[in-house]
Amino acid sequence: MHVFTYRRKIIITCHKWLAPSLEKQVIELGFEPKRVFQTGVELIGTVQDCIKLNLNLRCASQVMYSLKSFQCEDPDQLHDNLLSVEWERFIPPNGYFSVTSNVFHPTISTNLFANLRVKDAIVDRMRDTVRRRPNTGSELLGAVIYLFWKNEEAEIFIDTSGETLAKHGYRKLPGQAPMLEALAAATILSSQWDRTSPLINPMCGSGTVAIEAALIATNRAPGLLRNNYAFMHILGYEADMYNRERAMLDEQIIRVPELKIIASDMSERAIDIARINAAAAGVEDLIDFEVCDFEETTVPEGEGVVMFNPEYGERLGDEIELNATYARIGDFLKQQCKGKVGYVFTGNLDLAKAIRLKTKRRIEFFNATIDCRLLEYELYDGSRRTDK
Repeated sequence: MHVFTYRRKIIITCHKWLAPSLEKQVIELGFEPKRVFQTGVELIGTVQDCIKLNLNLRCASQVMYSLKSFQCEDPDQLHDNLLSVEWERFIPPNGYFSVTSNVFHPTISTNLFANLRVKDAIVDRMRDTVRRRPNTGSELLGAVIYLFWKNEEAEIFIDTSGETLAKHGYRKLPGQAPMLEALAAATILSSQWDRTSPLINPMCGSGTVAIEAALIATNRAPGLLRNNYAFMHILGYEADMYNRERAMLDEQIIRVPELKIIASDMSERAIDIARINAAAAGVEDLIDFEVCDFEETTVPEGEGVVMFNPEYGERLGDEIELNATYARIGDFLKQQCKGKVGYVFTGNLDLAKAIRLKTKRRIEFFNATIDCRLLEYELYDGSRRTDK
């Protein structure tokens, strides 16, 4: 089986509640999802397809190519089943591989033990077939094999990504409590922003939302900022496969002459970090950075989107002070952002009540382990009129 041309199941994983945005991206790339679930999308394709997916997806974590699914009752049966996989056709005998897993089975108390049994099976098979064994370790620097085992069902994959795709590679300085890049992208893709009208990001912190907005508007793919993936270490990989897809990323970049993205923060240090990150992403010239209180942020007239990601009392700040901040956010949206669509991303719906605006939509997300909502507000220019 030449995995670069042989079609099998592909599972694209993502953080909880990012699947709707991930599904849209998969469809835009020309693929047909077979199944969408809370933390991923399933389709059929080759490892060649996985290259395209890895380079272009903004909301994904890993792109997994299935090798075998089987019934499994204990670690010995796991080892025996994996001995039948032709690992010598996937992993270079003089190469390096690592194993990751998610295991939910009473015979396994730690994923590390399951990883060890997978490694043992691969090494035993390689010794028997090619009389050599590759090196192994925990760092995701070469080929990566992934095991999913729940109850009596197990499945083994080639993880074609390696390091997570959820981090887009430009954040040289994270700042305080930063939003994950994939999550920031998903919030923008879930909004009504048309990618040409102004996007204003007060309280921008390390700039992740503004940077992702600039990348999305100009169609700059995450693959532009990364040059090592696990698929590069699978037997049968040819550099031309990657180079063709990588060249397409440059060709698909577009110019948006009237694009206006404004990011503000009262912390000069935060703005310095945001500028550094924007420069690493190649979009510093597309964002207007301002050091000011959010109420003094420049708001162009007309349509557009205003997006806040304030503290919400779980990790930072004090709820009493934050209650006043949320009230000020509501006043700012109501008084200075008329005609636009406002968004507040928060993990504290009690604080959100202080905004005192009627939400049009509440979109579910998770930030790490915190259940969050992206709250959408229509900010009418003048009084709202209702036709009889």
